[in-house]
Amino acid sequence: MFLICEWANRMSQTKETPHTEEAPANEPKKRARAEAQRSTGALLEAAKFAFESSGVDAPVREIAEKAGVGIGTVYRNFPKRSDLIAGVFRREVDACAADAAELTAQHLPLEALRRWLHRYTRFIATKKGLANALHSGDPAFASLPDYFRANFEPALETLLAASHEAGEVRGDVDAYNLLRAIGNLAAAGGDDGPAHTERMVDLLIDGLRFGAATRGQSA
Repeated sequence: MFLICEWANRMSQTKETPHTEEAPANEPKKRARAEAQRSTGALLEAAKFAFESSGVDAPVREIAEKAGVGIGTVYRNFPKRSDLIAGVFRREVDACAADAAELTAQHLPLEALRRWLHRYTRFIATKKGLANALHSGDPAFASLPDYFRANFEPALETLLAASHEAGEVRGDVDAYNLLRAIGNLAAAGGDDGPAHTERMVDLLIDGLRFGAATRGQSA
């Protein structure tokens, strides 16, 4: 019995020792990962502004300088320009979709829906340059349409469902079709394009409200 207890004690000590020694060794790796994430985030943010001001052909050196990193860091994270464009697009999709939950927490259902639809409109308007690149046929962009739908449709479906449950909008609205409709509205050009789009989106929201109470009572 003594030998078994002694063996168990030694095995316990053997297991504990690596755990104690690994903690400090893991710290540099954690710091490196955190630093890499910060660099990637800074790159994507810098690229977003560079693309908006200079187009998707903005010089890589300019993007690296704005991000505070070297050009080598850009190419390590995004070997091709199309990788960087796709990265910016995904990040912007994530941010816009995430706003749906924040607006839901801060506003009544219909107001949250209205604010998010306008937020989505601005996303479309500021991504026209990216949209042109996305249709270039580059394989790096192949998965983006599915990514777009997988993030935006659930966000809008949640907002529509909450507004319908509150009796504010009709319940027969398809999220994908509504996204497409607003995308078409956001294509308006000219100096008054943004203002025109905003007015049309407000009219579209009024249309969503038509018959809401009747449909809600019959549901």
